[in-house]
Amino acid sequence: MALIGYALIAVIVFALDLLIKNYIEHTRAEGETGSACGGLIVVHRYHNKGAFLNLGEKKQKLMTIVSLFLTLFLTVIFLTTFTYRGRKTLKTGLALLLGGAYSNTYDRLVRKYVVDYVSFPVKNKKIARVVFNLSDFCIMIGALMMTLGQKPGK
Repeated sequence: MALIGYALIAVIVFALDLLIKNYIEHTRAEGETGSACGGLIVVHRYHNKGAFLNLGEKKQKLMTIVSLFLTLFLTVIFLTTFTYRGRKTLKTGLALLLGGAYSNTYDRLVRKYVVDYVSFPVKNKKIARVVFNLSDFCIMIGALMMTLGQKPGK
């Protein structure tokens, strides 16, 4: 897959998450919940002013700067990987991670918070309270794929 194909993955993640976030922002009240997929998913409108699990929520400006720096740093790494032959898993992982990072960084810059909107109704109350967005999932999956893709030829 050429550079354009991997960049397209990042753009699709960014655009899809932005569309979902805009939909949630316009159709749900802050803190309102509902269910989807036969109750397998809880849908929220939650404004996360920090990073994962609201880490750093009282230092929003710092979190925005860190997010912007890491996103730019990963963009440089992403572009550098195109000097490598193969490494499809690494490149796909970076594309997923970057799409998610761009979306959450965009939120921090424009909205001043990240829109999170999905959680899972599990018995563990601590886990059930964690609210995610598509970008968060893509960041996690992308980071795992990057790790797996470190071996040449993957």
